[in-house]
Amino acid sequence: MQEPSVNVLGEPLQPCSTDPLTGFFRNGCCDTGPMDRGLHTVCATMTAEFLALSKYLGNDLSTPRPEFGFPGLKPGDQWCLCANRFLQAHEEGAAPKIRLSATHQATLDVVPLAVLQEHAV
Repeated sequence: MQEPSVNVLGEPLQPCSTDPLTGFFRNGCCDTGPMDRGLHTVCATMTAEFLALSKYLGNDLSTPRPEFGFPGLKPGDQWCLCANRFLQAHEEGAAPKIRLSATHQATLDVVPLAVLQEHAV
């Protein structure tokens, strides 16, 4: 049996978003596992600034891709971001706000807790 997922605060991982449905496993949570090479573990609230940065960096999250069941994101949507992309956005001054209760503890392998706390809502 799989252990329950834990957030960066050491508590049970809370859901991030079911509308749009997010997460590597599309279960609404920022869960991760061996198949998740991108570490989609940071529950973030999209901003126009972050979406523009992500598109500029080659990952267009705002354009719908119905063939992949992807609705396209808009400011205010919550989404499980890759830990490295979140750290990059932080370094560029464009990091979105995040929910610590819904951010998986595996994020701490990439992003220091102090950085996460800077952007927490």
